[in-house]
Amino acid sequence: MSPASATVDAVSPATALDRYREVRAWTDALCEPLATEDYVIQSMPDASPTKWHLAHTAWFFETFLLAPHLDGYRTPDARFNYLFNSYYNTVGEQYSRPERGLISRPTVAEVRSYRRHVDEHAAELLEGAGEDLLAELLPLVEVGLNHEQQHQELMLTDLKHMFSKNPLLPVYRPARAAASEALPALVWHEYPEGLRRIGHDGAEDFAFDNEGPRHRVFVDAFRIASRLVACGEYLEFMADGGYERPELWLSDGWSAVRAQGWKAPLYWSREGGVWRHFTLGGLRDVEPAEPVCHVSLYEADAYARWAGARLPSEAEWEVAADDVLGAAAARGDAAPDANLAEDGHYHPRPLAAASRHGQFLGDVWEWTRSAYSPYPGYRPPPGALGEYNAKFMSSQVVLRGGSCATPRSHVRTTYRNFFPPSTRWQFMGLRLAQDA
Repeated sequence: MSPASATVDAVSPATALDRYREVRAWTDALCEPLATEDYVIQSMPDASPTKWHLAHTAWFFETFLLAPHLDGYRTPDARFNYLFNSYYNTVGEQYSRPERGLISRPTVAEVRSYRRHVDEHAAELLEGAGEDLLAELLPLVEVGLNHEQQHQELMLTDLKHMFSKNPLLPVYRPARAAASEALPALVWHEYPEGLRRIGHDGAEDFAFDNEGPRHRVFVDAFRIASRLVACGEYLEFMADGGYERPELWLSDGWSAVRAQGWKAPLYWSREGGVWRHFTLGGLRDVEPAEPVCHVSLYEADAYARWAGARLPSEAEWEVAADDVLGAAAARGDAAPDANLAEDGHYHPRPLAAASRHGQFLGDVWEWTRSAYSPYPGYRPPPGALGEYNAKFMSSQVVLRGGSCATPRSHVRTTYRNFFPPSTRWQFMGLRLAQDA
């Protein structure tokens, strides 16, 4: 399977360029609320300054699209290959990730000029591409655009962490009013044992290489919750001493609780007996019906254990999600009321009683109990793009479903996100499962 699967039939240079400009414009739109000072801060080693995200996504197109395919292309500054290469050892050395916040130059204005330079030459390349060249370029364009959409979500999560460290608790964008919803009852959906097929089939649309090959897996009988775990339910876990009971925790999780002093999800604080949490819309009271967010795998697993359940495997999750959403259309447009980035909430929302998508897409990335490993028959793509996913298939856990910061065209049920189990700063929550 190639680094990306993309449909090339009937795609014109103009169509490809429109798609390119649409995604790149969304990156610019996410930056509209920012002041210059907001672009340059790195609040922790795992986060990156917004300016770095802008430059890195331009570097990606320059390195993998323009330099190999546009005759005479010249970079504005050869040093950018060192500054804005993230982890592609095949391409060259990289600047230290924990020190990205020290890169005051190039300036924000210079980085924006760099993006314009790349965009102008991408337009030149795509507009001049014949049918054969376009067929070769389109998968590279799509992997670059989906890569940029990943960084769009990272921009939001990194900004949230940065703003949370500011005593003024800045507002990224004012919170949008949401209708008050009562928490729907949790219903268990049951599935019999049997052989199932999971993974992307490589035939249509886009998929990262780690989503395939599509393959058979035997799934024991299981049941899975009809919705995400809500804040009110998580508060009950906390009130019952969830963070003080080692028998609920994996060993590494209990070590993290003690070492990090965890007593609640990230961004939560208690003021006058009321739990509040920091959001991109400012400090807000915790709403009981909202999905709980910013919990690590360890916290998700401890809650599930406390609730008499467990986390689903990624195969169970995909089987259930395809059943609820429809396997042929299990993308963002299959769930029009799913809470995704274009809706502008940037925060999980309660499940509406009339909704039929069960929060399988959007709101929060859902922890599974599955280690991130290759599917049967998986082979990393050749060259530098083979480093995109394969090199991380160790010490990571799979998450599914997208979040309130994931672009709608970027989400699908085969998508395999992955993070270390202690990660909390992404929009991460959980759904319960049980053996049937």
